[in-house]
Amino acid sequence: MNYFEESLILHKKLSGKLETVSKIKIENKNDLSLAYTPWVAEPCREIFKDKSKVYDYTLKSNTVAVISDWSAVLWLGNIWPEAWLPVMEWKCVLIKEFAWINAFPIVLDTQDTEEIIKTIKHIAPTFGWINLEDFSAPRCFEIEERLKNELDIPVFHDDQHGTAVVVLAWIINSLKITNRKKEDLKIVVNGLWAAWTAIIKLLKLYWINNIIVCDSKWIVSKRRTDLNNEKQKILEITNNENLSGILKDAVIWRDLFIWVSAPLILTSEMVKTMNKDSIIFAMANPTPEIMPEDAYLGWAKIVATWRSDYPNQLNNVLVFPWVFKWALQNKVRMITDEMKINAAIALASCVQNPTVNEIIPSPFDKNVADVIANSIR
Repeated sequence: MNYFEESLILHKKLSGKLETVSKIKIENKNDLSLAYTPWVAEPCREIFKDKSKVYDYTLKSNTVAVISDWSAVLWLGNIWPEAWLPVMEWKCVLIKEFAWINAFPIVLDTQDTEEIIKTIKHIAPTFGWINLEDFSAPRCFEIEERLKNELDIPVFHDDQHGTAVVVLAWIINSLKITNRKKEDLKIVVNGLWAAWTAIIKLLKLYWINNIIVCDSKWIVSKRRTDLNNEKQKILEITNNENLSGILKDAVIWRDLFIWVSAPLILTSEMVKTMNKDSIIFAMANPTPEIMPEDAYLGWAKIVATWRSDYPNQLNNVLVFPWVFKWALQNKVRMITDEMKINAAIALASCVQNPTVNEIIPSPFDKNVADVIANSIR
């Protein structure tokens, strides 16, 4: 039996991975009266007098809405909302298991930006945090920014910011392993999806400046006349040398290759044109841009992917549950860039002596939660 078949059996057997569980038992008339009518009116009155008390008397203080319009589902593309629900359920399971925060999946049957913003604003009173999941670029940027400005609770697009924090943590420890300085690092980013803007901006704030970006065509440069607004904005902080060409030209004399684009587009011969002890973050899923064994044939020093069957798996679960938990407990209105950089530094510090096969800690490392929480206070 293969893993695909096993997964189908698991999901059908359970009829989904989530359930609602009551915190109280209703065993007699008194229990019913206190939890519901008539005495439930008292917390309602208290919240009406002071809206902030909703955090004292309801699930809002410890509940996240995981919301998607299914427009940019990782390695599946734009699929039906019902088809994305199994992954949305699992994201909520991870939040509950790792941070003990309630999370509920909400898949929207629309990809209209205005409808999405309106719908999320309408349901926001129930939740203490809005987590956006798998919204396509560039729409995701507008949706997140507008909701951050119009809601009084945190709004976080994990595909952008959670990924950016983990990638920066990877880079911090990769620099240690390869004895490089961040100011000297030369990076090529291939594939422009939701995370690319957040990653590049976070790297720039961390003083990593020499970055080239490639889209599905070629290097994003000033010589091109087909760039949309987002690509023009990113060009303002990348490709200082105004290089042009295709991916094989972009990787020459680069130290680090990042990204999620398409399977097997990077070859061993291309890796050989990179600088000595190159670093490869190849995270197309399930088949990366280059298989780790082929990257090592190209003399790469460090290889990381999104897969669990190789060392160095990028996993956002190292970040988002702990950030959610800390922010909810401290009623934080917004996660800042400084908090994200501090979280990345803290995550990297969880591995005292990083190696080529252990850049950052396992998601099951119980120390990660406290380390990240302490870093963003």
